[in-house]
Amino acid sequence: MNEAMERSLSDLVIERVGFGIFVLDRAMDVLMWNRFMEDHSGLAAEQVVGKPIHASFPELPRAWLTHKIESVFQLGSSAFSSWEQRPYLFRFDAHWPVTGGVDVMHQDCAFMPLTHGGEVTAVCVTISDMTRVSVMQRKSDEVVARLEEYANRDCITGITNRRSFEARLRDEFLRWQRDAGELSVLLFDLDQFKDINDRYGHAVGDAVLRVTAQRVTSAVRAQDTLSRFGGDEFALLLPCTSLADAMIAAERVRSAIGDVPIEAHGARVRVTASVGGAAAWPGLPAYEVLINEADAALYSAKRKGRNRSVVLA
Repeated sequence: MNEAMERSLSDLVIERVGFGIFVLDRAMDVLMWNRFMEDHSGLAAEQVVGKPIHASFPELPRAWLTHKIESVFQLGSSAFSSWEQRPYLFRFDAHWPVTGGVDVMHQDCAFMPLTHGGEVTAVCVTISDMTRVSVMQRKSDEVVARLEEYANRDCITGITNRRSFEARLRDEFLRWQRDAGELSVLLFDLDQFKDINDRYGHAVGDAVLRVTAQRVTSAVRAQDTLSRFGGDEFALLLPCTSLADAMIAAERVRSAIGDVPIEAHGARVRVTASVGGAAAWPGLPAYEVLINEADAALYSAKRKGRNRSVVLA
C-alpha cells in the first residue's frame, strides 16, 4: 500500500468514526474538523477551519477550554474531561432514541498533544457521545435510591423502619454529644393489638397500623422521626426536646390514636396506646441506652394498666 493510499484511508477513517475529532493550535484556531463535528454542530469544516474556535462557538467555556489546551502544550501530555465532571463541551442535541429527558449530548473529551520535532504543535480533541451511558447511570442511581428508600421504609405503614430510626437516632445522639441541648425518645405500642388481629383479622390489623401511623404523623413536628419498631410497636425521635415536652407530645400521641375509633373493612375498632419516654442525660454512654430506658418506661405503662404515658422515676 503506497503512502497516498494510506493517507486516503486515514482521512476516511477520521471522517467516518463515530466520535468528534478536531484540532486546535496554540492560538485556539481550528486546524481540522471531522464529519461528526459537522453533523452535530451544523457547521461544515470550511466554515470553521482557520478561525478561532470561540468565533464559531462563543458559548464554549473559554477560560476552561483555553486552560485545558494550554496545559497540553506546556506539559506535552494528554488531558481528559468526563461527562460526570462537565456534562458537555459543545451543546449538541442528544440523538439517542430513549434519552430519559436528556436533551443535550453528554460528552467525554480527550485532549492529545500532536508533536513535531519533539515540540507540541497542536492539540487533537476528541468528543465521545456518552449520552446513553449517562442515562443508564442515572436510571441505575434512581433504582439504587429507590431500593435504599424501600430498605428504610416499613412496608405496611409507609413510615421509616427500625433500621432507619436507629441510624437517625445515632446521628442525633452524636449531635447531642457535640452540642449538648435536649434529646428525647418515645416508644409506644397499641394495647391488646393481638386481640384486634384475632377478632377482626390481619387486614383490619394492618389498617389499624396504617391509620395509627397517619394520625401520629399529623400530631408531631416535621423534624420528629416516627418509625415502626416492629409488630405494633412504634418509636418517635424528638430532637431538641426535653423530657417534660416529650411527655406532652406523648399525650398528643395517645389522644391522636385513641380519641376516635378506627374504621376499616366494615369494622369499628377502639384503639388505645401505652407510651414510655426517656431523655438524654449527662454522661449517657450510648444511644441504645436511651431506647432501653424508653422501653422500660413503656412496660411500666403496661403494668400500670395501659393507655397511659410513663417515664421512669
